[in-house]
Amino acid sequence: MANFIMLASFTDKGVGKVKDTISRAEAFKAMAKKSGVTVKDIYWTLGRYDVVALCEAATDEAATALSLSVASRGNVRSETLRAFSFDEMKKILDKMV
Repeated sequence: MANFIMLASFTDKGVGKVKDTISRAEAFKAMAKKSGVTVKDIYWTLGRYDVVALCEAATDEAATALSLSVASRGNVRSETLRAFSFDEMKKILDKMV
């Protein structure tokens, strides 16, 4: 399974209903499950991003489908990062020519 970090910032619509952020996070977890993505953890943060989700997915396509599904609801703008573990990075570096 590949790791992904999903970064989200509230839109005007999302911050206007910020008290619903916990229920939206639960809905996100349900959407993730339907997309074949496992949400390992969710954090609300200070700074440029309001929410960070740590996820696992079998494919980039599954993670992208989830990201687009979330964005289409209009409460957040998101950015998804493919994250490589220490061991994965070692394998990548070993393949360098």
